[in-house]
Parts: sequence; C-alpha cells; structure tokens
Amino acid sequence: MKKRRLDILEGDLLPNILLFTVPVILSSVLQLLFNAIDMIVVGKFSGSVSMAAVSSTSSLINLIINLFIGLSVGCSVAIARRIGKRDYDEISKAVHTTIFLAFIAGVILTFVGIIFSHKFLEMMNSPADVIDLSTIYLRFYFTGVLATMIYNFSSAVLRAKGDTKRPLIALTIAGVLNALLNLFFVTVLKMDVAGVGLASSLSSYVSAVLVLLVLIRDDEATHVDIRHLYIDPAALKEILLVGLPAGIQSTVFSISNVAIQSSVNEFGQIVMAGNGAASSIGDFVYNIMNAFYQSCLTFTSQNVGAGKRKRIMKILLTCIFLVTIFGLLFGNSAYYFGNFLLGIYSDDPSVIEAGLTRLRIICCPYFICGIMDVFVGSLRGMGSSIVPMIVSLMGACAFRLIYITTYFKVHHTIEVLYYSYPLSWIITAFVHLLTFIIVYRRYIKKNDESN
Repeated sequence: MKKRRLDILEGDLLPNILLFTVPVILSSVLQLLFNAIDMIVVGKFSGSVSMAAVSSTSSLINLIINLFIGLSVGCSVAIARRIGKRDYDEISKAVHTTIFLAFIAGVILTFVGIIFSHKFLEMMNSPADVIDLSTIYLRFYFTGVLATMIYNFSSAVLRAKGDTKRPLIALTIAGVLNALLNLFFVTVLKMDVAGVGLASSLSSYVSAVLVLLVLIRDDEATHVDIRHLYIDPAALKEILLVGLPAGIQSTVFSISNVAIQSSVNEFGQIVMAGNGAASSIGDFVYNIMNAFYQSCLTFTSQNVGAGKRKRIMKILLTCIFLVTIFGLLFGNSAYYFGNFLLGIYSDDPSVIEAGLTRLRIICCPYFICGIMDVFVGSLRGMGSSIVPMIVSLMGACAFRLIYITTYFKVHHTIEVLYYSYPLSWIITAFVHLLTFIIVYRRYIKKNDESN
C-alpha cells in the first residue's frame, strides 16, 4: 500500500506533483472518452442529427450532476487533512460518510434525470428535430449516474491519500468496454442514441464496482465496510463547508454554459454539431489542466493538516508553472490539429469549419482558465471555499450572462458568443490572484499567532 502512495508532505514538489497528476489526467481523458466515443459513433454511423442530439446534452448533464460532484471536492479535502494529521479514526469516519453521500446523490440524480429530461431540454430551446433523440440519450445516460457518483466519490478518497493509479486502471477497463459496446449497440443492433447511452451507463457501473472494491479490500484507515455506511456529523460539516460552495460554483458555471448552449442552438444543427465536437475536444484540454487544480487541492490540504505552511506557496507556484505549460501545449495543439481531430467526429466539412471557430477562440488561450482553477485549488486547500465561489460566480458566470444578454444580442455572431469565455477567464483569474494574497497572508498570520 505504501508503495502505491506518494509522500505528499516531503520531497521535491515538481516530480511528486507530476507523478500525482499524470494518472489524474489520464483518468479524466478516459472519462471524457465515454461522451466523445458516443458522439464519434453516432456521427459516423447515424448522422449529424443524432450527433447534435448527443452533443447538445453535455452542458445539461453537467448542470444536473455538478452540485454533487462538487461535494466530492469537500470529501477529498476533509480526508486529506485528516491524513496529514494522521488521525486514523477520523479518516475512517470521513471515508464512510463520503461513500454514503455517493449513494444518496446517485439515487436522487437517477430519478431527476430520467423523469425530467424532456422538460429540461425544452427549457434549453432544444430544436424540434433533435429533442426526442436527446431525451432518449439522456434517459439511458442517467440510468448509470449512480455509478458515476460512486466512482467519483471513491476516487476522491483514493486521491486524498495520493493513490491516483488505481482509479485510472478502473477507467481504462471501463473505457475499452464502452467503445466495444458503442460499436455493438449502434452498428449491429442499430440502437442509435439509445445504444451509446446504454453503453456509457453499463461502462460506468464497471468502473464504479472496480474502484469501490479497492476501498473495500483496503487494509488502511481508508477501508470501506459497505454494510456499515453512515453519516458522521463532524465529517459532513467539513465536507459541506468546502464541497457545497464548490458544487454551487460548478452548477452555476453550468447554468452559464447552458445559456451559451441555448444561444448556440439558435444557429442550427450544423453549428450545434461543430460546437459539440469542438467542445468535446476542448474538454480534454480543460481536464488536463484541471488535474493540476486537483493536485494543488490535495497537496495543499494534506500540508495544511500537517502544519507545513511553508510548502503552500511552493505548491501553488509549481502548479501554476505546470498548468501554463500543459495548457499552452495542448490548447494550441487542439486548434492546429483541429481539422484532423474534428474529422474523427464528423465527415461534414461544414461541421468541421464550425468546430474550428470554437477551437481557435477558446482552446488557444485556455491556459488562463487553468491558472484560474489552480488559485481556487490552493484557496480551498487552505479552507477558503466560499470566497473563490463568489469570485468565480461574479467574474465568470455573471459576466457571461450579462454579455449574452447585452453585447451578444447586438453583435449576433457565433464568434462574439465564444469570446465570452476568454474574457471571463482573464477577469476571474486576476481577482483570484488578489484573493489568494489576502487569504494567504491571513493564514500565515493566524499560524504565527497560534505558535
């Protein structure tokens, strides 16, 4: 067990952060492949209407599940701090609370997603020629959301102690299965969007079972006894203090993305399909950068728990350096290889051209978004979750909604709509920098007084 886990509290930060982050990146990429393979298969074998039906649901899915995924951030922070303190009884309480929350979240989201899928799509102004297919896909997708919750919350437990490899192995197995089932359901059984939704759902259960078995068979404080899951009030409070603001922030971010998706829908199915394919490619870039947010969050949380305050600034600067390098490399590569990448999703030249527009405006400056998120990871690791939530909501979400209802209404082009992203990142990243300076100084002063 010890060989699997990094020593987050000691040693050189650069190699340790990379060793932690690379499996997280690969896990995120595989998770995104679930939806990407859905679009690729329907785009190649069922046409642009089915592709638009699948691609237009991603922002709605994120809106519905992100509140609960945000809670997994709080779980990771609570467990990492306890590991830093080496408080083994409290670690066990936080772990069992985490898994119990995963089951609750999964059951709630399954019913909400299946029952209200069509109504939600109507609220997004989903076009008449795709709404029925989108509804079918969503309902099949949400049969697997319980597994999605179990996988994400269980992975949060493992990440908190530095184990990022075994969640990757579970997703690798599930990802291969997802690809095979997609091809079988769509090309052999001719199930169209229902087939790709069912494939994603079944694959999610495989990854969930595998990663949960890791915790059940664990012989450390993070061991899970599935028969004795419970809610520990103290652990739940700490999880909610960090996780609820994170979830609210992600949810409101998704609201702004739903508003943007609704505006994209106004330009027709070709732009919708191109936007969906480019958004899928962009999601890979974002999740590569977001892995450094998770690294900053985990490393900061454990070191705060252990009282190693001098490492906090070094962790932040190392993560900013890495996220900038990775963001520039992969963001610009996504655009320069855009014709090839978009061609994987669709053979339609009009769809490819529409996708290139999004890649050029959003992916090339994507590293700014990565820097913004790393600041948030450091702030949450120090225990400040409400302030970065407010900053992000005002700097990104509120700005985008105001932008859409004002400037975009006058200059009604898809390019103008996409520019709302990089503009909001620049504003929010700058305010997060100021916020970090204030919170960090208060944290240092508080620790000096307590010593």
